[in-house]
Amino acid sequence: MQNLYLEEERLNNIKTSVEELGRSVDIDNLKTRYQELEAENLDPEFWNNREEAQKVISEMSGIKGLIEDYDSLLELIENNEVYIELIKEDESDNSIIESFLKEMEILEKHANSFKISTLLNGEYDHNNAIFSIHSGAGGTEAQDWADMLYRMYTRYAESKGYSIEVMDILKEEEAGIKSVTLAIRGTNAYGYLKSEKGVHRLVRISPFDAAKKRHTSFASVDVFPEIDSDTTVDINPSDLRIDTYRSSGAGGQHVNTSDSAVRITHIPTGVVATCQNERSQLQNREKAMQILMAKLIAIKEEEQREKIEDIQGNYSQIAWGSQIRSYVFNPYQMVKDHRTNVEVGDTNKVMDGDLDIFINAYLQDKAGI
Repeated sequence: MQNLYLEEERLNNIKTSVEELGRSVDIDNLKTRYQELEAENLDPEFWNNREEAQKVISEMSGIKGLIEDYDSLLELIENNEVYIELIKEDESDNSIIESFLKEMEILEKHANSFKISTLLNGEYDHNNAIFSIHSGAGGTEAQDWADMLYRMYTRYAESKGYSIEVMDILKEEEAGIKSVTLAIRGTNAYGYLKSEKGVHRLVRISPFDAAKKRHTSFASVDVFPEIDSDTTVDINPSDLRIDTYRSSGAGGQHVNTSDSAVRITHIPTGVVATCQNERSQLQNREKAMQILMAKLIAIKEEEQREKIEDIQGNYSQIAWGSQIRSYVFNPYQMVKDHRTNVEVGDTNKVMDGDLDIFINAYLQDKAGI
C-alpha cells in the first residue's frame, strides 16, 4: 500500500489528540461521577423529588455520552492499529486496505465530533434550548422561509435524538409562519444550537410570484438556555406587564375562543415572551414565564447592557447586511456561513437538517481552533 507510513502517522496523531481530550475532560473522574449518580438512581426514594431526579438523569446522560464516545474511539484506534499490522504483513490484500481506509474515515469523523463536544464547556451549554424563529423582511416569502427553517431545525433536532415541544406558534393563513418558539431538549442542545442565533437569508425563485422572479427574504433565529427552576433572576412583579388575548391561528376547532394566550413584557428591558399553545391561561402563563426567565438569564450572563437588543432578539433589521448565513437556491445552489466562510453546495441536504458542518466550524472558530 502506498503512503502506509503517512496513514500510520495520521492514526498516531488522532490517537494523541483523543488521549489529550480524554485528559482535558478528566474521563476517569467522569466515570467515578457516573457511578455516584448511578448509585443515587438506585435509591428507592430517588423519584420522590421528580425535579431533582430529572437533573440527575440528565447529568448521567451527558456523562455517559462522553464516556461511550471516548471508549468507542479507543476501540476504533485499536482496530486500525491491527489493520496496519495486517497490511504490513501483506500489502497485496486490497480487501484489508479498503476496510482500513473506511475505518479511518469513520474514526476521523468520530474523533472530530468528540473534539467538538469537549468544547461545550459554557455554564449553560449542557442545558436544553429555547429556540425561536421570526420572519423578517419579505412578506409572504419571509413567512414561508421561517416555516422552512422551522422544518430544517426540527429535522436537525430529530437527527440528534432531541425532543421538541412547540411552546408558541403564529401561523399565517396564506403561507408559512410569523414566528415559532420551541423547547428543544437533549444533551448539549443549547451548546450546539446557540451557534444558529442570527439572521438567515434566502434567495430563490418565488413560488408565490407568477412572473417567476428571484426573491430575497429573511428570518431571524434566537436561542436561549432553558433554565432550571432553582436558577433565578430577581424580578420585581411591578416590572412585568401581563396581557391575555385570544389564541390566533388559521381557524377551525383548534383555535381557542377564550383569552387563554399570554404575553409577558419585562418593562425595564423590553423583553417579551408569549405562549398560546397550552389549553389554559395558567399553563400558557407558566410557559411564557419560563421563556422570559431564559431570556433574562442570557442578559445577566452577557453583563453588557449595550448588547441587550441583540440578546433579546430585536435585531435592528432582519434584512440585508445583518445575516449570518445565506441560502441560495437560484441561480446556483449554495449555503454559506458568513462567520466561518464554510460553504455547502447540497442545499437539499442542509434543508433536511444536516447542519453539523456549520455548527462545528462555528464552535471551533470560537475556541480558536
